[in-house]
Amino acid sequence: MTVIVLSGPIGAGKSSLTSILAKYLGTKPFYESVDDNPVLPLFYADPKKYAFLLQVFFLNTRFRSIKDALTDDNNVLDRSIYEDALFFQMNADIGRATKEEVDTYYELLNNMMNELKNMPKKNPDLLVHINVSYETMLKRIQKRGRPYEQLSYDSTLEDYYKRLLRYYKPWYEKYDYSPKMEINGDELDFMTNEHDREIVLNQIVDKLKEIGKLPESWDKPTKVELDA
Repeated sequence: MTVIVLSGPIGAGKSSLTSILAKYLGTKPFYESVDDNPVLPLFYADPKKYAFLLQVFFLNTRFRSIKDALTDDNNVLDRSIYEDALFFQMNADIGRATKEEVDTYYELLNNMMNELKNMPKKNPDLLVHINVSYETMLKRIQKRGRPYEQLSYDSTLEDYYKRLLRYYKPWYEKYDYSPKMEINGDELDFMTNEHDREIVLNQIVDKLKEIGKLPESWDKPTKVELDA
């Protein structure tokens, strides 16, 4: 059983790479609920009021997903509980959470992480982090077209997005739940460029072989299998 978790900022392409990677490896994808998230539009409309509620909503869904993943067959998650505190801490740092909310959040998160220690599999096997610049992030946000994510909806989102990118570097450096690797999301357009997609998949396969999660003799699928 191999569990791969993805990470990266809004618009990095995590869901797309999850789908691509799951098809390529013949594994099960787990997607985070976004389009049917009832709290997300409320958060963008009034971040200070709904930051805590949104994060608890995400924490609950991420906890459920990682529990399922750690007891299931091979799978890929487009975002995981290990990344959750990054978002809440950033919102807390800019005054969108009270001390009581911060204390409650971290107590809840710690309880969940302790429960994961009792799972059949304790941790994921690999973290794949998609690193993108602000320009690439914004371009992909604009392309997918969710109204509440656009700068035209709220000009303060520019600072929010840039701040989010700054939080990722120390988070990635400190992450130690599993082996990890970075994908250059600026140089490698795995979503639309077939050649770039193959490079990314080869990088991930090489890492999986390096950590002993794929045999050296593993044969990659054909293009037909990948695109099926």
